[in-house]
Amino acid sequence: MQASEEIRSALARVAELRQLAVGQTPLAKSLHTVKHLQARRFAGTYADLLANPLYAPSARFFLEELYSAQDYSARDAQFARIAGAIERTFPESVVATVLALAKLHRQTEELDMAMAQQFCNEKHSYEPMSYLGAWRKIGQRDLRCWQLSTVLEIGRALGRYTRKPGLRLMLKMMRRPAELAGMASLQRFLESGFDHFAGMARQPAAVGFFLDTIRARETDWINTLFDASSDKCVTELMQVLSSDTVAA
Repeated sequence: MQASEEIRSALARVAELRQLAVGQTPLAKSLHTVKHLQARRFAGTYADLLANPLYAPSARFFLEELYSAQDYSARDAQFARIAGAIERTFPESVVATVLALAKLHRQTEELDMAMAQQFCNEKHSYEPMSYLGAWRKIGQRDLRCWQLSTVLEIGRALGRYTRKPGLRLMLKMMRRPAELAGMASLQRFLESGFDHFAGMARQPAAVGFFLDTIRARETDWINTLFDASSDKCVTELMQVLSSDTVAA
């Protein structure tokens, strides 16, 4: 299967999963709660990076584009529409990164939907306890680790692309045609990802430090959520949620 077909297939699956919650109020509410809790957990875990002028733009990009509860349907539809053009126009390495992003998006949505479906059955009074119960009942440790490794590889790729000035020029040249074609959301995503990492990459070792920090902290969270006692997990979740920077 060509990369463009895989991209379209992954994004079609995301749209299908999102549609499952339409008209099902309890499931839609649980899905929003799960995604919002995860965004708040990320914001609390990386409050120091979000407060640092060097790392904040890239951390915010990760938060808003990979961990957010916002609706990505417009961006996804635009990606699907030009998947073939991306494959024909950009270098193979860039196409591979876009494909990795699409696969990550699909897998994240599948895990979030499974979490939301289980979350509906949890009867705990505290949302963090329901979240923990749902996490442990669906399991999928290998997929959680795959999510993290894919996020890190996308980050490393963005860091490499910032050293290719021709790519930034290509993105700039795409801006007006993208606006005319109704693809402003996609253009904003591409430019912001490139520019945020470019700013960080100007400092020696900054990208490496940023990604190493994410690797270490996310690995700790995966291990804690799977292996630690329920009391310890809920306590740590409550602590990090209380220090997040995402509006409730």
